[in-house]
Amino acid sequence: MFQDMSKKLNESLGPMKELVEIQTKMLEKLTRLQMECAQNCVKATMQQTQDLPACHSTEELIDLQRNFARIVEETLVKTSSENLAALQEARDKMEKVTQDTFDAFAPKK
Repeated sequence: MFQDMSKKLNESLGPMKELVEIQTKMLEKLTRLQMECAQNCVKATMQQTQDLPACHSTEELIDLQRNFARIVEETLVKTSSENLAALQEARDKMEKVTQDTFDAFAPKK
């Protein structure tokens, strides 16, 4: 009897475990994306700092700053779209698990 109850409990917690796993993977991916974004921004800053002494005119300095801003913008836009894709993927998976679970408990017609 205890084994049957334990089995039913584990089965009923299955969807919750799936939701936790989906959320964990999503958070891991978001963390990785944010770390890559930060690293790319730091690399761009370091490159700009290294290139700064080579500037001999205001125009060169403005071009350097424009290039830096372009790189940072591209990095942020790319990371943002990847973050939204990861969130949407997790949402879709969570909705499927939730719908499947509700369907399992829905009255049979």
